[in-house]
Amino acid sequence: MSLDACHGEDRRAPDVEAAILRLARDEPELGQAAVSARLRRDGLAVSPSGVRYIWQKHDLETTVKRLRAIAQASREGVATLTDTQRGLLERGALAAQLVAGDAATDGEPLDRRQVILDAAAALFAEQGYDSTSIRDIASRVGLLPGSIYHYFASKDELYLAVHGEGFRRLMAAVAEALTGASDPWERLTRVCQAHIAAITSGSYIDRVTGHSLAMTGNPELFARIRPMREAYENVYRGLIDALPLAPDVDRSLLRLTVLSVLNWVHVWYREGRRSTDEIAAAVVDMLRRGVESPGVASKPPSSF
Repeated sequence: MSLDACHGEDRRAPDVEAAILRLARDEPELGQAAVSARLRRDGLAVSPSGVRYIWQKHDLETTVKRLRAIAQASREGVATLTDTQRGLLERGALAAQLVAGDAATDGEPLDRRQVILDAAAALFAEQGYDSTSIRDIASRVGLLPGSIYHYFASKDELYLAVHGEGFRRLMAAVAEALTGASDPWERLTRVCQAHIAAITSGSYIDRVTGHSLAMTGNPELFARIRPMREAYENVYRGLIDALPLAPDVDRSLLRLTVLSVLNWVHVWYREGRRSTDEIAAAVVDMLRRGVESPGVASKPPSSF
């Protein structure tokens, strides 16, 4: 059935359809009324219901579907979306899970606790622990605030649960990365690769665990996270203790330097240039071999 037959208002249905699809790609957040108004200003008369007809024809009737279509059509995937669009996509996916009730797409029971954890991690990453409320988290997943307390006794407990899950995942990723590796430099490289991959392209839980550990003004809460953090840092202590280093190298300072570098990659990393594995390997190589050109005589530091 054609657009003309449905709405009787446009004699240039192919032009209208192409224009609607163009806006779905270029400005996916626009609603059907806004698209209709935009096209009318451009001389293409179509009603909001006519816009929705075309969206439904192409399975694009929601913002989430339009964003997902953009990501699927791009070689960069979700990285082609803006931060705001990625947030909309993730919120829509969470809401869809909850609306689906107790049955997930694979037939397994829906883990609402995990959905809440994912939403909380996203908000902690976006706006920090102190600026996030239980009401914010409930709103993101389409629940009443009281429903969150059925799964978590407080925001503190939810924050700790996010980090507990994140460190569990990181430790599992590290164990897998070390499988089959015996050379100490290769072992350090593999662990760094797993860490950078988690905080740049993993879930919000992975990202919060990696780089938001101190982003709270609550020292008591931070103290409760510290044992999880130290258990993970002990992996790096062991790896760096095994390296064949010069006698005067401060291994503790080297460990802190490595972790600081890894945790800041998410700030400047952009997909498309170097892969996360290449970045990690380059970081370890610079630490191992230095950056000064061979044969260049060292000059004393200049005075200030």
